[in-house]
Amino acid sequence: MRGAGGWWRRKSSPAKVETYTRWSFHFFALAEFAAVGVPFGSGVWQGPVLWLPLIMAVHCTLSAVTASRALDWTRGRRPRPVRLMVAFALLTAAVAAVALWSAEHGPGGKEVDTAAGGVFGVALIFAACVTTLGVRGWRQAGAVVAGYAAAAGALALLLGAPGPAVLVSVTAVLLGGGFMATTSVFSVWLLDTVYRLDEARETRARLAVAEERLRFGRDLHDVMGRNLAVIALKSELAVQLARRGRPEAVEQMIEVQRIARESQREVRDVVRGYREADLGVELLGAQGVLTAAGIDCEVRGEVGGLPAEVQSALGWVVRETTTNVLRHGNAGRCAVQVRVTGGRVVLTVENDGADGEGAGVGADGIGSAGGGSGLAGLAERLRKVGGTLEAGIAGGGVFRVVAEVPLAVEDAVMSEVLS
Repeated sequence: MRGAGGWWRRKSSPAKVETYTRWSFHFFALAEFAAVGVPFGSGVWQGPVLWLPLIMAVHCTLSAVTASRALDWTRGRRPRPVRLMVAFALLTAAVAAVALWSAEHGPGGKEVDTAAGGVFGVALIFAACVTTLGVRGWRQAGAVVAGYAAAAGALALLLGAPGPAVLVSVTAVLLGGGFMATTSVFSVWLLDTVYRLDEARETRARLAVAEERLRFGRDLHDVMGRNLAVIALKSELAVQLARRGRPEAVEQMIEVQRIARESQREVRDVVRGYREADLGVELLGAQGVLTAAGIDCEVRGEVGGLPAEVQSALGWVVRETTTNVLRHGNAGRCAVQVRVTGGRVVLTVENDGADGEGAGVGADGIGSAGGGSGLAGLAERLRKVGGTLEAGIAGGGVFRVVAEVPLAVEDAVMSEVLS
């Protein structure tokens, strides 16, 4: 019993639903035989019609096999079992014909006529149910049921059944077969839906992993970009100072060593996912780095009291723009201003190192200076907190970046989602 339970527990949820659906149709085959085989021991099946339950047993077995193969086809595991469905339909027609002949020309008796009529109707109704598993769509399923109902009427007419009996046969197969076919089509639709939902869940998980990888790549780029630029700048300065025999070269290399260790720490924080940019720290760091690079940097505005989400978002902007100032153009002056207006925090970064080739970033955040992807990544980051980013040449060789973030970040994000 524990082995059987383990077998069931090892199955995925869609596989469990498929197993339940498959065995439901196998149970239909047993129900079909039970419907016509119950009178087997009551003395009804005697004489020439004794073998009708036996041929029904063959029909039920083929019904279960056809249902299983058709379900495999719906899951794309094997071709459509066309030959098997044709053989099943022919066997159904033979069973119905023999049952109707037994009722009309058999040994007689009300009980025999009732039992034979039951075989006739049950065989056609369950056959319509199983055959619809091998077609797609409600129209084709309806055509299958109508075909079996028409076949019932044709057989009844050919074997000399009276008109009312023909009408009753057609109606019974049409209604019973329609109900059973609806059950079949709905079961297959439900099974397909469960598999699609499971695939969608897996796709969502893969997308979440991909998004996390992109976020990690952006964070790693933001961390290493500026620090490597500073290391390269200070190393070059140390080389020049060393060539001139200046003792300041040692101080520059000590600073390079400090920045390298800081970069290691920040990379570890990125990997752990705990790192958040602090606006005040980033402003001080930007001012110190730019000043060390010989760029006059002026910082205006107060950042105290701003929400942590706002400081983190704008801190990334300061980090990226500082990296761009160091990498692109030939800036001699940089101005950073933070102000609060109209319920929004506005960060403006200007430098006079624009070379006329920077690509502007509009409200949608497409493009970046020098063809890079840093500003586009910032625009995407700001959109997640309801913010905007604009960048471009403001005239006079000045490159300007303006980032706006609402003070109420949570409300802004909710409005963005609802819109």
